[in-house]
Formats: sequence, C-alpha cells, structure tokens
Amino acid sequence: MSLLSRMTAPAARHDVARLVAALLASPPHQSDRPHLGVRPAAPKRLPGTGDARPERYAPLPTGPTGLGTSAARIAAGRKDVAGRKDVGGTAVDAGGGAVPDLYCPPALRDDPALAEEVNARLVAWAEEIGLYAGRLDRVRAADFGRLMMLAHPDTDDPDRLLAAGKCALAEWATDDYYCDDEAMGSAPALLGAQLGVAYAAVDPAHPPLGYVPAVEKAMRDDPVRTALRAGFAHLDRYADPSQLARVRHEVAVLFVGYCQEGSWRTQGRVPAVWEYLAHRQINSFLPCIAMTDMVGGYTLPAAEYSDPRVRRAVTMASTAATLVNDLYSMAKERHSVSVEFNLPTVIAEEERCSPREAVERSAAIHDELVRTFETEAAALALTGSPQLRRFLAGVWAWLGGNRAWHSGSPRYTSPTS
Repeated sequence: MSLLSRMTAPAARHDVARLVAALLASPPHQSDRPHLGVRPAAPKRLPGTGDARPERYAPLPTGPTGLGTSAARIAAGRKDVAGRKDVGGTAVDAGGGAVPDLYCPPALRDDPALAEEVNARLVAWAEEIGLYAGRLDRVRAADFGRLMMLAHPDTDDPDRLLAAGKCALAEWATDDYYCDDEAMGSAPALLGAQLGVAYAAVDPAHPPLGYVPAVEKAMRDDPVRTALRAGFAHLDRYADPSQLARVRHEVAVLFVGYCQEGSWRTQGRVPAVWEYLAHRQINSFLPCIAMTDMVGGYTLPAAEYSDPRVRRAVTMASTAATLVNDLYSMAKERHSVSVEFNLPTVIAEEERCSPREAVERSAAIHDELVRTFETEAAALALTGSPQLRRFLAGVWAWLGGNRAWHSGSPRYTSPTS
C-alpha cells in the first residue's frame, strides 16, 4: 500500500451541522410517515451554538431551496466559515499517543437526560434476558444509550432509540461472545456453527413441526440469540418489511465478516491492508447505519438504498465509522489474550513502520473516506428523493455521533472495560 500523508484541511464546521439538523427536521413525504409514529418533542439547543434545533417537521432554512441548492450548501459550507477540528479524545493508541485529529462532523446534539433514559432501559433489558451476566456494570459504563442519542439526532423518542440500541448491543454481544472474548466462550472452531444458529434468531427458521421445540430451546438457552430475536422484534414496531429485510441482509453480511476474522485467527496470519479494508466494509457498523430511517420515522425506498451509487457512499461512511472504532479500541486490545486485528496493526505489519506512523496513516485513510462520502452524498442529494436526502444527512450525523461516543466511552478509554 502506498504511503498516505495526513490531510490538513479543517474538519466539518458547525454551519454544516446546522444544515444537516435542518435536513433531518424536514418532513418526509406524506406516504412515508411512520405507521407507528410519535409527536415531535420541543426543540432542543444544538451544543456549541445558540440555535434551537428546529421542530421535526419544520421547513428548511430561508434562502434558496430545493434539492440542488440544499446539496450545494452542504458542499459550500465547508469553505465559507472557519471551524474547529474534531480532536481525538483521551484514548491512547498502541504507541502510547492520543488518537489523531479526525476529519469528522461534530455531534448534532448532546442530551444527557435522553441518553441516560435509553441507557437505563437498555441495561435493564440486558439484565432481564441474561446478556452480559456479571458484567452489566461495564455495559452501563460503556453507555450505549449515549451512542444512540448521539447517532440518531432526528428523534427524541426513547423507545425508538431503545429499539436501535437493542439491535446494536445484540450485534456487539455476538462479537464478544462468539469472536473476541475467550472468557465469554468464544472459539474460532465454533464460530461458524454459532453464527449459523444465531442468524435463525434474526431471520426465523421454519423447520417441520417436530423440530420446532429444539429450535426454540436453542434460541432461549443462548443470551446472544435471545438478544438478537428480541432486538428485531422491537425494531418491527417501527420498520416495514422492506426495512427489516434490509437490516437482516446487513447482519448476514456482518456475520460473514466475523467468520473472515475467525479464519485469520485460525491461520495465525495478519491480512494484507487491502484485504483488511475490504473486510472492514462488511464487518462494520452498517447494520446500525441501515436503521437510520427506521429510527427517524420515514422509509428510504429499497431501490434507492440498493442503488450502487448510494451503496458506495454509505459503505464508505460505514467503513470510516468502523475505523474510528479501530483507533479507539487499540488501548483496550493491547490487554487482550487473543490476536486482535485493527487497521494500524495491519499497516504496521505490512509497511514495517512504527505504531505511531501506522496510526497516522490509518487516520488519513479514515479522512479520505469521510471526504469522499461528503462529496458524493452532496451529489446524490441533487437528484435523489427527499427520503434519500434525509437518509444521507442522517448518515453524516451518525458519523459525528459515533466519533463523539468513542472518544468518551469507558469501553475504549479504559483498558479494563
């Protein structure tokens, strides 16, 4: 892989954040209103500004309007106003330095009360189904409720955020229990068999009647399968069949990524950088990002979601978000007894560079992906539907919320979490 220099242009500005907030607040088409919706809450203040967040169905800002002009303002906003850089936070990489500045939007809101409510409900649910038994203090401290609040700023409904949080936590648990944590029972030799049964909790198996009790017992006896099934059941309150099929597909692809990583462990080899980056497109946050419209209360048409141009932009954003996880998780992974894979480690192995140089190159790759998404999403908004424009704005907001959460969550800032 050729050497990548760090990009030096400033990060996304607050004027872009305000525009995205307005896009998220604009009304979806009447036929796309949720079948089980909620009334919008009172507007909240955007952190770091004096502006009130518009009501969910408020009009776009004054001035030129329309899909073309809105998209153009997203692109133009990068050049018009001096802004700040997003900083890496307090996590340390394997070389002992702070995570570098990343090109990433700021979080659109910070509502600690909403985050705490969602997190409390999520921890109570995990305790009820036996997920992370004996480790709930760590789940509580990781504050996945805060991630949902930050990543989905277009809803104030804690139950919608809880639905997304259940699915996300179930996916994290699948990784912890089956792939990464030997103390929780993970083993490469068992991975494929465990994931195959776990997928039946996402896309229900329909065996002959005589075998139904065995399948049901397998679902009930494993907390990961219980969590996956319950998470999708909760999401079904807000998603239509095409949206659920979309998330099922993304979870199936995620499981393929888990198996790919398991094969590297079994072989005892470090993948090439190109192979790892392809892997990070499928072993990524895409199942979470795919829920953006469901949480927001509208439906992105299936044809637009699967359009190759949209797919390219959204998967690049998802890969970038997952590389944030790579950078922030390095300190935690130094204490793992298993082989851990992240982009800096793979780059250091292939390019024979120092850990710090590998971190800087990883950050440059992240920045390139975010910039490309930003440019291509603006172009797609010129010709796409209002739902697509809203979805792409939601993905942009997800990137900012994801980075803000990683920079503060004890799951990544404390090696023992």
